[in-house]
Amino acid sequence: MIMVRKRKHPKFFRQNYGRTDMKRIAEGWKRPRGHDNKKRAKHSFAGAEPNIGWRNPHALRDLHPSGAAEALVNNVKEVGNVKKGRVVRIARGVGRKKRNEIVAKAKEMGLRVLNE
Repeated sequence: MIMVRKRKHPKFFRQNYGRTDMKRIAEGWKRPRGHDNKKRAKHSFAGAEPNIGWRNPHALRDLHPSGAAEALVNNVKEVGNVKKGRVVRIARGVGRKKRNEIVAKAKEMGLRVLNE
């Protein structure tokens, strides 16, 4: 398989994140809306904002770094519908018992499970 190299982008921080006198500001993105906001006015020192230009090419989206398309499965029945050449990712809410059944079925079909 060919390794997929997606474009990198900067971390998008909220306005004033990292200022020592404003410890209460979390790092998660929120759109700047103030009239005098430097980040909204796109000053370079304020950091990058998310926009459509940072997006990866359509062909690379939803691909695992190995180059294979991922299939999210919640149960054993969904594993049966996964096509060859894909890799399986088990949903986070699946318990240990069902997870073991999914892994066994995937091995039987010759599929790779990303999070056993």
